[in-house]
Amino acid sequence: MLYGNKRESYRQVFVDSWEAYQQGRPLAGVMALIVPVILRHPEYQALLASPDAVLDRDFPPAAGQSNPFMHMALHVSLEEFLALDQPAGIATLYAKALEKIQAHALQHFFVECLGEAIWQAQRYGAAPDFAAMLDCVRRRLALATPDVDAAKHW
Repeated sequence: MLYGNKRESYRQVFVDSWEAYQQGRPLAGVMALIVPVILRHPEYQALLASPDAVLDRDFPPAAGQSNPFMHMALHVSLEEFLALDQPAGIATLYAKALEKIQAHALQHFFVECLGEAIWQAQRYGAAPDFAAMLDCVRRRLALATPDVDAAKHW
């Protein structure tokens, strides 16, 4: 999806995407997926406008900080999963849930479960278990009320 294995170059894609949007330049490739995610997350826009302060910054969970780049990347990954319907059935599950839950809040159900699947994969040195990710989403959706605001969890 994104470029390079160094976090600075990976993060630079988000910074460049935001800058291109701010300057009114055409958004090509992954930028067209990234900018809508940034627009749905105004709390990260100031960070992206100050790349020198964030490209090499740590966001340690132990300090109560979530990594904005990881969060936005999970949203971009979700958009790609939905477009491809991979893992199989994700698009149908999302569409059915969208009938009851606002889109951005719903995305956080998926993003949280995707993040968990990636964390488990890294922890055990295995490929992400996307079937488990979908099961996680189904469990969370079963507990949700129609007025849930999952975005507050982030």
